[in-house]
Amino acid sequence: MQLSKRLAAELFGTFWLVLGGCGSAVLSANFAGPVHGLGIGFVGVSLAFGLTVLTMAYAIGHISGCHLNPAVSVGLTVAGRFPARDLLPYIVAQVIGAVLGALVLSLIASGKPGFDLVASGFASNGYGERSPGHYSLAAAFICEVVMTGFFLFVILGATDKRAPAGFAPIAIGLCLTLIHLISIPVTNTSVNPARSTGPALFVGGAAVDQLWMFWVAPIIGAVIAGVLYPLVAESRRGNSQELALD
Repeated sequence: MQLSKRLAAELFGTFWLVLGGCGSAVLSANFAGPVHGLGIGFVGVSLAFGLTVLTMAYAIGHISGCHLNPAVSVGLTVAGRFPARDLLPYIVAQVIGAVLGALVLSLIASGKPGFDLVASGFASNGYGERSPGHYSLAAAFICEVVMTGFFLFVILGATDKRAPAGFAPIAIGLCLTLIHLISIPVTNTSVNPARSTGPALFVGGAAVDQLWMFWVAPIIGAVIAGVLYPLVAESRRGNSQELALD
């Protein structure tokens, strides 16, 4: 598949992840409507993020591998599953898709009278005072490293050629759902530098100041998983260029 087509798929896929996942948090998590209590809550938001990855994995997995995440691309490169020459273009496409997704979400959310994008937090990630549960920088950093590491471990295992064919998107989507169920109170869940970048650029201020952590920690976790999985699975490096999601 041509690189341009793969990059377009990554852009569209990351757009959908931010619009669907962050959109559920901004528009639906606390929605009361005419009847009190109709909001989907953080459990619904967790499921929404998992569904965005699951649906896109089936839609574009056979085109680009459906990374949708710079940390995933880095981890796959370290594990020998993705060519290093394509790493930077993938990351650029993912960030652009995330920013465009956040832009469309801001246009939709701003259609509600009284909506304040900055005051809402706009599903951005944070630690300390910006953490939903006011968790410290150290706690948030550890959480993001561990959650991303296990996310990559599941991705590498589910897409291993020895794994049952056709089920990888389900395992990966459910894994991301579980990660959100654990870590939304800690950091509002990133495990994805692109997903963090899109909303942060629209919120500005402290969201941008803290953005560094949501690049560094997920990438560290991805690198660890990229090193460990081949050791545990005894898989040969370089036998696959992309995720085998189709």
